[in-house]
Amino acid sequence: MIDLQEQWTPTQAEFDDFAAVSGDDNAIHVDPAFCARTTFGRTVSHGMLIYSKLWGILKRHDADMKQESQNLMFPNPAFVGEELTLRVFHDNTGRLRMLATRTSDGAECLVGEAVITC
Repeated sequence: MIDLQEQWTPTQAEFDDFAAVSGDDNAIHVDPAFCARTTFGRTVSHGMLIYSKLWGILKRHDADMKQESQNLMFPNPAFVGEELTLRVFHDNTGRLRMLATRTSDGAECLVGEAVITC
């Protein structure tokens, strides 16, 4: 059974680097001045950046893991400079769950599961 947890505080540099690699340079991720005028008030993480952090936790646990599929939802934004709790765990049915929550208020920013092989 897997139950892994880490804390992560996203930085603007990480958002910018992910935008450069992924090609997703939407202003909501990379333009703090633009975001200051939105309801968010600050830049918001790419959902797949959060997922890549969760996948990194798994790969550090077992470098031989391979992903077959994933199912992800992003119900709340994750903001620059606001700590997230990242957790990967088997639930009581044996499914591998992935969860990213804002540490400050417990809001779920990523909820999902992955099918993996070793």
